[in-house]
Parts: sequence; C-alpha cells; structure tokens
Amino acid sequence: MIILVINCGSSSAKYQLFDVSDHRVLARGVVERIGQAGSQLKHQRGEDVIRRKILCSDHYVAINIIVTALTDRRHGAIKTRDQISGIGHRVVHGGEEFKTSTLVTPRVIRSIEKYSELAPLHNPPALLGIRACAKILKGVSQVAVFDTSFHQTMPAKAFLYGLPFKYYKLYGIRKYGFHGTSHRFVAEEASRLLKRPLRDLKLITCHLGNGCSMAAVDSGRSVDTTMGFTPLEGLLMGTRSGDLDPAVVFYMMEKENLSAEQISDVLNKQSGLLGVSGVSNDMRDIRAAAAGKGERAKRAKHALEMFIYRIEKCIGAYHAAMGGVDAIIFTAGIGENNPWLIKRISQDLRKVVPPRAKFMVIPTNEELLIARDTYNIIKGVK
Repeated sequence: MIILVINCGSSSAKYQLFDVSDHRVLARGVVERIGQAGSQLKHQRGEDVIRRKILCSDHYVAINIIVTALTDRRHGAIKTRDQISGIGHRVVHGGEEFKTSTLVTPRVIRSIEKYSELAPLHNPPALLGIRACAKILKGVSQVAVFDTSFHQTMPAKAFLYGLPFKYYKLYGIRKYGFHGTSHRFVAEEASRLLKRPLRDLKLITCHLGNGCSMAAVDSGRSVDTTMGFTPLEGLLMGTRSGDLDPAVVFYMMEKENLSAEQISDVLNKQSGLLGVSGVSNDMRDIRAAAAGKGERAKRAKHALEMFIYRIEKCIGAYHAAMGGVDAIIFTAGIGENNPWLIKRISQDLRKVVPPRAKFMVIPTNEELLIARDTYNIIKGVK
C-alpha cells in the first residue's frame, strides 16, 4: 500500500511517499514560499533531485504541484494518483479530544478548527492541506496524526497548572506537550533495539532540535513532558526561552513598553541559545564560539552549560517520577549529531542514573510513524 504523508506549514508543504509494505520512501520533497514570490519545488526520488521555480498562490496549488511531481513521467514515483491508498497529515494540536491518530471526517475537521485557537500557526495550514487533498485526491482516506495525542496519557497531577481550576474547565489551560510523534517513534524503536516489550520499560526520550522537549515514558505511556500549554515551556531551545518566572514577562513588558505580540516574539524567536549566546541558535556555531576567548566565548559557554543543565535536571526529575529508568534516548538534530553531548551528560549523571541504564541515540522518523498509523487505520476501515 502506498501512503502519502503531508506536513503543511504556513508557507510550506513537505511530503514523503511511502510503500508501507517495506517502509521504503519512494519520493520526498517540499513546496516552499507558498503565497509568496520565489516559490520553489524541491522533489527527490532516490538520487534524482529536481529544483524548480513555480507559481504557488496557496496550499491547494501546492498539493496539486506535489501530486503532479509524484506522477511525473520522468521524475515521478508512481504512474497515476490512483495508486495512493491513503494520506497521513501531521496536525500539531488535538486538545484533549484526540488520544490517538484518527480518520479525517467532517467532525474531526471541525475539531481541528476549534483547536486552531491553541495552535494558530500550525492547525490552520494542516486544515488547508486536508481540504486540498480532499479535492485533488477525491475519495482517498485521510488520517490526522496529532503531536499532542501521545501525551494524553499524562495524569492530572502532571498536566494541571497551579491556576484557579475554572481556567482549565473554561479554556482548557493545561500542559498538552508536543513532539509526541517523535517521542513515540523513538520509544518504540528503543523497545525493538533493546529486545524488550514497551510495557516493561521506563524511558526518558530527549527530542533535541531547534525545538526541544523531553518525555517520561513509562510502560509505553507518556507520564510527563517538558513542553506545556504551548511549545514555549520547558528546556532551553534554539530561540525559545523555556521555563521562565511568569512575572518576568510583566516586568519586561513594562520596562520595554512591549505589546503581547512583541513579548511573544522575544520569548519565542529571540531567546534560548540565540539570546543567551548572542551568536546563533545553531549548536555548531555556539561550540565554535565557546572555544574562543573574550565575552563572546563566555556567553556561548553560558548557553551550552544552561542547555546541558536543564536536560540533566529533567532526567533526574523523570527518573524520580518513574521510580527508575532503563534507557535515555537522544534524537533530532542536536540529539543525533553531537556525541560529545551524550558523553558529557552520561558522565555528569553517572551517580544518579543506574549503571544498567543505557544512553541511546535513535534517529527519529515521524513521517514513517505517520505512514504506519495511516495504513493501520485505513486497513481497519476497509
């Protein structure tokens, strides 16, 4: 069965085409700068890569371009669009309603619209992709795979905030957690690699990229995670501040005369590794700067130490919360490509983490998990 996986952003649409019988990627690519000048298609099939300037006014046009590329006689991976059996969509927010991946129906679409208030930058583009696919690939079943669903197993003591309870009941203000598809994928891979069932494992999964989050996974269930009501909470990230005294926000707004939109921009786009180091949000640049001298090197070192400290502190907390840990897993751009970081953390925590616990690097593959879920749900429907 051939499954198309779509990940729509506000100005982009990424895609991968899978043959789920052997987990093979038949083609992948991205349409960039949707609705802007200089739109471009990048399409790859094996070693064959094409880059093409295009006119792309909206997501409907983008999906049409993707399907045309996939069925192109020279560069395509399939002969006709009829070979696509299902479409899986990455959807960031499913609130408390969606605890698993779900077949897209009119009711599901209405719910994704409702949760757009909680993910205004992410859910609306996903809906545009879903609606475009419904028209262009009419009759093909679609599945929504939510970033939040994996964390819906958290107990109330982990997801509630210390606010008047009415705000949870009225507005759904609670910890939701994100990167759930990645945390779930690497947890399942750890089970396979360790040759132990998930139900017997206590895992700490560390998704470290430009956005960073960690999860405590006990018996295959997320019992806590670092990101919260939004992806701003938790670890120090590329450009996000992570955990912060809320009073700092009011203080900064008053001192700098900042609007809500401006303070949001500071916390989400100007902070984290970039803000502390003053160098970059890229770990490679920060390490290079830290090896130098002077104030620039000092700030880069501060950023590195803060980044590591918060990860280590969270590992200790999750170890305590689960009453043990069998493996600590690192994934995503920073987690997969910085062996020095894993070595440093394992050395720092050698007296905290039990000797039997393994430190593992497992490349994430959210698209493959989305393809698997889509296949399993469609198979069940048919």
